Amino acid sequence: MKVAAIIVAAGSGSRAGGDLPKQYNSLLGKPVLRWSTEAFLRAGVGEVVVAIGADQEDLFHAATASLPVRAVRGGATRTESVRAAMTAISDTDVILIHDAARPGLSETTIRALIEAVRDGALAVAPALPAADALQRVGADNVVVAEISRENLMRVQTPQAFNAAALRAAYAAIGDATFADDLAVMRKFGAETKLIAGDPRLMKITYPGDLEMLARLLDNRFVSVGNGIDAHRFGEGDHVTLCGVRIPHEKGLLGHSDADAGWHALVDAILGALGEGDIGAHFPPSDPQWKGADSEKFLRHALRLADAAGATITHVDVTLVCERPKIGPHREAMRARTAAVLDLPIERVSVKATTTERMGFLGREEGLAAYATATLLRR
Repeated sequence: MKVAAIIVAAGSGSRAGGDLPKQYNSLLGKPVLRWSTEAFLRAGVGEVVVAIGADQEDLFHAATASLPVRAVRGGATRTESVRAAMTAISDTDVILIHDAARPGLSETTIRALIEAVRDGALAVAPALPAADALQRVGADNVVVAEISRENLMRVQTPQAFNAAALRAAYAAIGDATFADDLAVMRKFGAETKLIAGDPRLMKITYPGDLEMLARLLDNRFVSVGNGIDAHRFGEGDHVTLCGVRIPHEKGLLGHSDADAGWHALVDAILGALGEGDIGAHFPPSDPQWKGADSEKFLRHALRLADAAGATITHVDVTLVCERPKIGPHREAMRARTAAVLDLPIERVSVKATTTERMGFLGREEGLAAYATATLLRR
């Protein structure tokens, strides 16, 4: 069966507040409109047409960049917008009609609706039962009557239709306007059915709805990585730790600048991403990294996190050495690390300890660093 989808996105969305129409507001990092558009494409819908408002072309192209979708100019009402979009759709068996302001669309719901039409339904939509008590009010919100919840359902979108029946219904209604497309089909005399809805399909209507929906749709999880690094002392007059040059009677031996603090932190970020270790990305055998500034390594780890859709939320570095003393330089280290990772300084911890003169660290043969990175990722 050929399947096409119409997304109604021509409204101004003024009740939801904000500077943009609600369908172009950002939801967890991408425009509201893009959420449902991508869901249709992932579900294998062959053609997606979006009915947009006047002067929304730039917003539409920005929201759907690189996606194989088309826009048509919508009308003053939902019915007019759907009619305009249908004229742009080629011959198809199933048409799904969806509100752009319902971004919580899943492939499961799309496929269930298509299957219902394939099984013979002319019109079908997802719906949830009315769970709250219902009251009719008059002036000043004074209750004038109770309404029974029995057999009442809250209808969502997308609504799915036998394409031939939907086109015939629209041809029959003339210039009349309807609240949704199930109503058009009922006016035409077609039986309409409901399937189980999804709470995530809530409609963005009022201020606060976007934040509420973000909590429903946020499927990110916390990922924690650990890193360890150690370097021997050798000839030199300074060490570099967490990007800060510290005068010292010895230097640190290493293929790069031997910044143990940042090396451990890079390994911690890579660990949280499941991306191996620093040596796999910057092999010591590669001469291009000889004497390299470890900021390059840390920025590389940050780019990998960005590419994975992960956000670094907190880092903690512990330096283990008898000398040099870390305390006088701790805030500078925090500030440098925060600047590279673009984090508020309160999300960066740098601290130090000793081994009470025990072991190679206690004998001042070298120093070590331990790091933990906490990421929020999908």
